[in-house]
Amino acid sequence: MINRELINPQSIVVVGGSNNVHKPGGRLVRNLLDGKYKGALYVVNAKEDDVQGLKSYHSVHDIPETELAIISIPGPSCPEVVDVLAKEKNVKAFIVISAGFGEETPEGAALEERMLESINEAGAALIGPNCIGLMNIHYHGVFTQPIPEFHADGVDFISSSGGTALFIIESALTKGLRFSSVWSVGNSKQIGVEEVIEYMDLHFDPVLDSKIKILYIEQIKNPDKLLYHASSLIRKGCHIAAIKAGSTDVGQRAASSHTGAIANSDAAVEALLRKAGIVRCFSREELTTVASIFTLKEVKGRNCAIITHAGGPAVMLADALEKGRLNVPNLDGEIAAELKSKLYPGAAVSNPIDIIGTGTPEHLATAIDYCENRFDNIDLMMVIFGSPGLVKLYDAYEVLHKKMETCKKPIFPVLPSIVTAGPEVQSFIKKGHVNFSDEVTLGTALSRVINTPKPMSTDIQLYGVDVPEIRRIIDRLPGSGYLKPEEVRLLLQAARIPLVEEFASSNIDELIAFAKQVKYPVVAKVVGPLHKSDMGGVTLNIRSEEHLIFEYERMMRLPDVTAVMVQPMLKGPELFLGAKYENRFGHVVLCGLGGIFVEVLRDVSYGLAPLSYEETYSMIHSLRGYPIIKGTRGQKGIDERQYADIIVRLSTLLRFAAEIKEMDINPLVATERGLFAVDARIRIEK
Repeated sequence: MINRELINPQSIVVVGGSNNVHKPGGRLVRNLLDGKYKGALYVVNAKEDDVQGLKSYHSVHDIPETELAIISIPGPSCPEVVDVLAKEKNVKAFIVISAGFGEETPEGAALEERMLESINEAGAALIGPNCIGLMNIHYHGVFTQPIPEFHADGVDFISSSGGTALFIIESALTKGLRFSSVWSVGNSKQIGVEEVIEYMDLHFDPVLDSKIKILYIEQIKNPDKLLYHASSLIRKGCHIAAIKAGSTDVGQRAASSHTGAIANSDAAVEALLRKAGIVRCFSREELTTVASIFTLKEVKGRNCAIITHAGGPAVMLADALEKGRLNVPNLDGEIAAELKSKLYPGAAVSNPIDIIGTGTPEHLATAIDYCENRFDNIDLMMVIFGSPGLVKLYDAYEVLHKKMETCKKPIFPVLPSIVTAGPEVQSFIKKGHVNFSDEVTLGTALSRVINTPKPMSTDIQLYGVDVPEIRRIIDRLPGSGYLKPEEVRLLLQAARIPLVEEFASSNIDELIAFAKQVKYPVVAKVVGPLHKSDMGGVTLNIRSEEHLIFEYERMMRLPDVTAVMVQPMLKGPELFLGAKYENRFGHVVLCGLGGIFVEVLRDVSYGLAPLSYEETYSMIHSLRGYPIIKGTRGQKGIDERQYADIIVRLSTLLRFAAEIKEMDINPLVATERGLFAVDARIRIEK
């Protein structure tokens, strides 16, 4: 539980405080004093009478009643000290810096459990153990450096790792980011990342509270809590970005299907963050760059103008924007010619707008004004201006400052000369601005922000799916494993997923009769073995009865084959659908193009069931191969609406069939008559 005593304590005791600022206890006291903590500050040190000018108590039994205890003593001594503080001194909040608990040994885990029991009995809050502490505008309860500036409108930062938190703060400070609070939750024995987000949501003040949250997460213990409260905060006007560490499954088991091969546990994280509307980042620089983007005016389009006095950085930025599916539109016509006439000879205005190295602050102002007021196809500006040694940068940055204050379109400053023009850049930052010193990092981060969808609805709608029938089918299945083809068809039919006609039999005469009914060409597949293609158990484009008889006889001689299935041969682009159940997260749904795109390129998008239509369209549009779905180079597109229908209904089926642990539909063929599931596998655990 998070309480007022943890966030804004009126009194603090540092247990283990010392005069040695090179030890955690000493640095804790120093940081609290340097941060001008205004409440009563006590120190407990058995060997000292005076600690950094403060009276030192020799035992926790001797101190006055206190609201917050910050503990920096050997781990084995912590439970007893916590018990005394909770029961005798009415302490209602604890920050345990000490390590040596559940992160190391079973014995340490037992100590941690004893400590938590005392804290919970007292109705108190616990941060840690094994953390650097907590700091905000009220106090600096950490034993580390650096201590950033704290402002109510700064960034709230929550980190699973103390050391990583420091490196992220370092990255943020170079950009001019300010902080509202920094939470290092360590082992998260009582309070983890999810609980902090929950508290910020339930107590959110739209006037006083920060609207930017950044997260470094090592383990998502409660996905539902994170999803609910993060999406709630975003709907209230906040922005959230996160790094989730540990994104690969090293030594992943050999997968039994396309879905199993593609959907590792990180797919669930990707789907969760996407559903919540959280911008996912993959490095410290990316995280702090995204946070810096959040401090600027809202971006309301994808069309970017690049204003520069150096060609190379502008080209690299344009490449990064295009890769991120943002636009750098060509600027031409009378207005572009008019702008060019106001710049030095040699300047280019087609976009990037290159005012060249001799360009003046006045030229910079003119280019910005044209993008703000004259070019209707521009939504935002990126200004690259370093130190060419030919202009007074203070003047150029003053122009940039004023334009950022007055322009309605957002302006992203790229000031790369942080060494050559360090004082000028710092002067610009001190006016409340951020700086993106690397243009490619900015372009990549901005694309992540713009391509992250808004929080999705978690309301469940049935969309015509026959839930009672699904439950009847699942409940009467005898056990676990892969379902028979007829059982798969029954489930997909209950979800109203269109299926190709098919007939399975061990009787060749029945198969011939079916082939005549649906008309050649047909496809023959073995029934029984799981990996049909690997054993030569699939034959396409069978055009005659003789060919069908030949394939039937060959297939029936293959190991474990019990029958042969015949389907009409469908022609058209192939799509892929899959799902995998992840503990705590639920079903992760995958969609993408079939064939080589899923098997080799793995061009898939992830969503967390149940899916809304809005979320499903976002998944489809995020595919690298989306132009193929839309239709490109004279090729007819795929029925996107029907594809979305099938994905949504599949996710609804999964919502009411938790027994399904893995499934894929591959291919889902797009024909002139619509989309049809040709082959599907479902594995259940009961």
